Amino acid sequence: MTAPRAASVQQTLSILEAMEHPDLFGPFFASSSWDPWRAFLAALFGLPMAAEQIDLYRACTGRTTPPSRPFRECSVPTGRRGGKSRICALVATYLATFQSYAAYLVPGETAVVMVLAVDRAQAKGVFRYVSAFFDQIPALAQLVVHRTKDSIELSTGVAVEIHTSDFRSVRGRTVCALIFDEICFAPTDEAGANPDTEIVAAVRPAMLTIPNALILKPSSPYARRGEMWNDVQRYYGKDDAPVLVWKAPTHVMNPLVDRSIIEQAYADDPASAAAEYGAEFRSDVEAFLSREAVEACVIPGRLEIPRAPRTSYIAFIDPSGGSQDSMTLAIGHLEGEVAVIDALREERPPFKPDDVVKEFSGTLRLYGVSFVTGDAWGGIWVQDQFAKHGISYQLSDLPKSDIYRECLPRILSKRVQLLDHKRLVNQLATLERRVARGGRDSIDHAPSGHDDVANAACGVISRLFGAGVGGGLGLLEWYRREADKLTAQSAV
Repeated sequence: MTAPRAASVQQTLSILEAMEHPDLFGPFFASSSWDPWRAFLAALFGLPMAAEQIDLYRACTGRTTPPSRPFRECSVPTGRRGGKSRICALVATYLATFQSYAAYLVPGETAVVMVLAVDRAQAKGVFRYVSAFFDQIPALAQLVVHRTKDSIELSTGVAVEIHTSDFRSVRGRTVCALIFDEICFAPTDEAGANPDTEIVAAVRPAMLTIPNALILKPSSPYARRGEMWNDVQRYYGKDDAPVLVWKAPTHVMNPLVDRSIIEQAYADDPASAAAEYGAEFRSDVEAFLSREAVEACVIPGRLEIPRAPRTSYIAFIDPSGGSQDSMTLAIGHLEGEVAVIDALREERPPFKPDDVVKEFSGTLRLYGVSFVTGDAWGGIWVQDQFAKHGISYQLSDLPKSDIYRECLPRILSKRVQLLDHKRLVNQLATLERRVARGGRDSIDHAPSGHDDVANAACGVISRLFGAGVGGGLGLLEWYRREADKLTAQSAV
């Protein structure tokens, strides 16, 4: 078989023929270990399948009848190190070079093959494979008209681009393919609980004018929620379903993997290994709070409450070094049996911690707060920095999971008033409860997520109800006693 010239690459070979071609992708996929992925590609593109491929198709999809036409959408829950990133790069490159979209584009318009992941570094894993194909395959290299670190523009009128998983970044483009790598780990933000679903929903309209557009969603599974979990529930095992779900463990898709490593992982942590290598969604991870419960505590339109006379306030800080996590401050007070959050401050990275300590100290003084509670991050440095500004920094007696646990009944019983703060609401609503092997659960943000604002607010709530401070004393009473001590010492 002769390699096609650059000018006639399009519409000449199926993806399996291109994958086998010695002058195209053949050298990258010469091993028979890629045979399971060949079966997958045959199913995805509606190509004829051999008997052994049909058997694998039935085992991985729960379907009985091989497909007769290509799918426009596909979820691939599969184990890690199974080869999905390289296959995604193959699909992206093939669609950008062997498919023609000219009939669907107006002059000056570009069709985009969009590679998304939880962050830019993750997306570059697929993009590096794409770049290698264009670097090492002469017939494809001739198609490149412009390259940057995040995109490859082709003479075919197509561009392959890296994007982060933000639904706002995918609008305004004509998309011929979306490769959403590790979709189960899409980070949450202030926009909603399942940004993976919102991103896919935002891309679909951008594909309306491209009849052969494709959405490919590969990932190792995680919690039982979100876009991929919904696909499994709706479409797995249904012959007439419009979305293909190909569910396979690592060793099925990569026969060369060292099975002893996987077996050891199962022995160490069965739940984690089942997700990482077995393509099973985790049963030990669940939502800690429903969005409805959190929103029921929000006072609409309340952004902040100024200091009131004859009111005692307390504060909680989640410190940070300024490079990755936010540094946050929450201030609140009690109204009868209700904890009220009065103010929230968040400084997102990058920032200088000393400057933020100074700013937060000024806010604390506005509310008459001279004692603040926080976790042990940063050790003595945090205490010293606040002390420079006349603020006593007290270490929390409770770890983060216990702080959240103490807040749960208060929020469910609506004994909390929250500010109308989107990041706070979303961080609380996306907290996860994970059951540890010893039986005691932990509560934290999801992978790639954040809980800095939620931690500060819940720290205030738990302290207002006296959790873990002063031998059972309510925190306000404890603060009063500490203040009396300092006053007495100053008088002496």
